[in-house]
Amino acid sequence: MSYPTKLLYLPSIDATALPAVLARWQARFPGMGVCALLPEAQKDSLPLLQAQCAQQSVPLVGGIFPALVKDDAFCTEGVWLLRFDVMPWHLLLAELPQQPQVAQDLMQSVAQQVAAQFTDSRADATLFMLIDCMLPNIGTLLDQLYLHLANRVHYAGANAGSETFTPMACLFDGQRMVHNGLLLLLLPDHKGAILEHGYHAPAQRVYATSTQGNCITQIDWRPAFEVYQELVSSQFQVQMTPENFYAHAVHFPFGIVRANQQVVVRIPVKLHADGSLYCVGEVPANSVLTLLTSPTVDTTGTLGVLTQGLANMNGDSAGADLLLFYCAGRRMHLGEPAASDELAEFKQRTHAAQVAGALSLGEIGGSTLYSYPLFHNATLLAARW
Repeated sequence: MSYPTKLLYLPSIDATALPAVLARWQARFPGMGVCALLPEAQKDSLPLLQAQCAQQSVPLVGGIFPALVKDDAFCTEGVWLLRFDVMPWHLLLAELPQQPQVAQDLMQSVAQQVAAQFTDSRADATLFMLIDCMLPNIGTLLDQLYLHLANRVHYAGANAGSETFTPMACLFDGQRMVHNGLLLLLLPDHKGAILEHGYHAPAQRVYATSTQGNCITQIDWRPAFEVYQELVSSQFQVQMTPENFYAHAVHFPFGIVRANQQVVVRIPVKLHADGSLYCVGEVPANSVLTLLTSPTVDTTGTLGVLTQGLANMNGDSAGADLLLFYCAGRRMHLGEPAASDELAEFKQRTHAAQVAGALSLGEIGGSTLYSYPLFHNATLLAARW
């Protein structure tokens, strides 16, 4: 095994293999640091990872996800170690505020800290973020960051946490493990990420006339679930009830249709007693909505956008190490066999040496370079590491 590789998967975290890897890396890159991706089933191994990194004075950050992506498969064991030759600027925040003014002030402070790192305004840099999936105001936080940083950076990231959407401390550094957090890393000389979902929006549109954060209360001035039932029944002949909601909703996500006709996916994951629908990601009031379904997912088109986008950013990906986040909702939507097929085809198309990443609970980025950062569901997000 070539330890100088920037991406290394270990089948387990133990007191023998991990120190050997860190020592080999550190001998070659004294200023190195690590971003670690852990599957939820291995979260109890985090203290050992933190202790080993602390013992060797290796800076550590990372997140806990439902599963890992390893080349063409999903796995729930082991750990990905993503090495930085020199540890970049990073910041881990815990218990992010939801009050609008407090959140706005915090993001202004974060943006000022990011801006202070720039020595060459012409150089490419990516603001890479891992975010707790339980935060209800991710879109607002991204808006505030963009307000102060604009296109001085590329934006990319993914949501960590439990696939059951049970609150869980899921972001960490060398000492802490935090709830409702945000981890930021400023990656120098990095050209960003590309993401795509491949859904095609039907013509029928409705309006989210009453929303609060991630929750849709009314659609076209009527109870949200009532309208959702009618749309699913009339368009796809599926009778949705409160009892079968969770089994069916992942197959019928909403698409927020933006002014440029870009579709941002929102997957309903909870039905409240009052008929409101809780989605992964904010839904702004008066959003134009359409109903999406699995047959409209274009795998070929999705992978074409990803591979072409990577080529446009960095040239040929053959032999490169790639980072890939795959939305957990997309895997549920398509089924694990089809999702695994997408991973296999992605690796085949790119001819990457390694594909490392995680099953994520939402993704951050845009489909074009320097585009406005948006919080997405059901996408694949890929980048050169």
